[in-house]
Amino acid sequence: MMTISLIWGIVVAVCCCLWLILGMRRRQMGEPPLENGLIPYLGCALKFGANPLEFLRANQRKHGHVFTCRLMGNYVHFITNPLSYQKVLCHGKYLDWKKFHFTTSAKAFGHRSIDPSDGNTTDNINKTFIKTLQGDGLNSLTEAMMENLQLVMRRPLVSKSKMSAWVTEGMYSFCYQVMFEAGYLTLFGKDLTGQDAQKGLILNNLDHFKEFDKIFPALVAGLPIHVFKTAHHAREKLAEGLRHENLGKRDRISELVRFLNDMLSTLDDMDKAKTHLAILWASQANTIPATFWSLFQMIRSPEAMKAATEEVNKTLENAGQKISFDGSPICLNQMQLNDMPVLDSIIKESLRLSSASLNIRTAKEDFTLHLQDSSYNIRKDDIIALYPQLMHFDPEIYPDPLTFKYDRYLDENGKTKTTFYSNGIKLKYYYMPFGSGATICPGRIFAVQEIKQFLILMLSYFELELVDSQVKCPPLDQSRAGLGVLPPLNDIEFKYKFKHL
Repeated sequence: MMTISLIWGIVVAVCCCLWLILGMRRRQMGEPPLENGLIPYLGCALKFGANPLEFLRANQRKHGHVFTCRLMGNYVHFITNPLSYQKVLCHGKYLDWKKFHFTTSAKAFGHRSIDPSDGNTTDNINKTFIKTLQGDGLNSLTEAMMENLQLVMRRPLVSKSKMSAWVTEGMYSFCYQVMFEAGYLTLFGKDLTGQDAQKGLILNNLDHFKEFDKIFPALVAGLPIHVFKTAHHAREKLAEGLRHENLGKRDRISELVRFLNDMLSTLDDMDKAKTHLAILWASQANTIPATFWSLFQMIRSPEAMKAATEEVNKTLENAGQKISFDGSPICLNQMQLNDMPVLDSIIKESLRLSSASLNIRTAKEDFTLHLQDSSYNIRKDDIIALYPQLMHFDPEIYPDPLTFKYDRYLDENGKTKTTFYSNGIKLKYYYMPFGSGATICPGRIFAVQEIKQFLILMLSYFELELVDSQVKCPPLDQSRAGLGVLPPLNDIEFKYKFKHL
C-alpha cells in the first residue's frame, strides 16, 4: 500500500513539474508582463477571487497599467488605466464580446446556445433588447413597474391604528422581496387566477431565485450545476414556471418576453423558458443590491435624505400628483423621472461604491493592441478585461473615494456633473457599473428608473429610520466580484411606517 501511494505521489509530482516546465505560457516579445500563478489551470484565480481590487492593485504596482494573468485556464490582459479604455474599445473589429457572454449564459441557465453563429437565433437578438428596454418599449416597462411597486408596497394597508405602527426588518430582505415581486410582475404579467395564487407563486419563485443565485458565481467559474442539487432543482422549478403554457395564464406580459419568445422560434419550450430565466436573473441580480445600497446610503446621510425628499416633493407637485393611500397611485412619465438629478447622483454614487463589474472581450485573432503610450501583442482567444472598480476608487478621479457623497455627480448649479479628470486629462469613461461599448447593459436605463421609482415611493409613503443611526456600512460580498453590483455581507435593520397623509 505504501509503495502504491509513493508511486502515485511521484506521478503527481512529475506531472506538476512537467506542467511548470511545458504547460506555462512564456511571455513573448511585445506581450504584457505575465503572471502564470503556481496552480495548474487555476493560475491566479484564488488570489483574484479573494480580493480582486487588492490583487489588481498589487500587480499594477509591480507591472504597470497593463499585465496578463492566468485565470481558470484563460489568459486575461488587464487594462487598468482609464485613459486607455477608449483606445481598447476602438479595437472592436479584433474583439468578440458575444462568445463569452453567450457561452456563460448557456452554461448557467441550461438553454441551448443563443449565439447567432450557432444558428439558433439571429444577430437581431441584441436589437430586440434595445428595442424593448429603451425608447417606446421603456415607457411601457417603466409605467408597469411603477404600478407594480405600488401594488406591492401598499398591500399591507390595514386599520388606521396598525398603519401608524413602526415595522422593523432587514433592509436588504425588504428590498429583495419588493423589487423581485414588482419586477417579476412587470416582466411576466399578473396571474389571471387571482392575487392569492399570484402571491404564493412569487414567494416560491423568490425562494428558488435566492437558492439559484447563491451559486451563480460558481457556474460562471465553470462548475457544473449538477454539483449543487438544491440550486439545480431551484433553477428547473423557476424555468418550469416560465414555460409557454404557464405564461399563457398570465396577463400583460412585457414586450421583451413576447419578442424574445418569437425570436427564439427554433428552440423548444423548455429552452425558451430558460432564456426567460436568464432575463429574470439579469433584471434582478444587480438591481436588487443596487436598490439596497441606494436606500441605505440615502437614509444614513441626513443631507442626502433632505435633498432627495425636497426633489421628490417638488417633482410630484409640478406633475400634479397627490400622495394618497385611497386615491390613484403615483404616476410619473419618463421626462419627469429623468429630471431628478439628486436621485440620479445618489444612485450613481451608491453604484460607484458597490459595483465590481468585469468588462470582458475575447481576441478573434492575433493582433496588436495600441494604447495611450504603448502597444502590446495579443494572442487569439486571449481575453481583454477592464475592471472599473479600480477607477471608481481612484482618489485622483474621486477625492476621498471611500466616502459616500450624495452630490458627487452634481455640478455647482445642481445639474448632472459629467467632467472628471485623470492626470489632468478629461475622462470619456469615468463611471462604468453597466459595462461599456458593445457590452454595455441594454437594460441600464430601466434599472436606474426602477431604483428611482422605488426611492420616490419609499420617500412618499413612509417615514424611514435606521434602527441604529450610527451603524457601520456593511462590507461588500467579494464572492460576486466581476458580476456587477456586490450585495452586503450582512443585512441592516431599519424601520418604517406609513405617513399620516
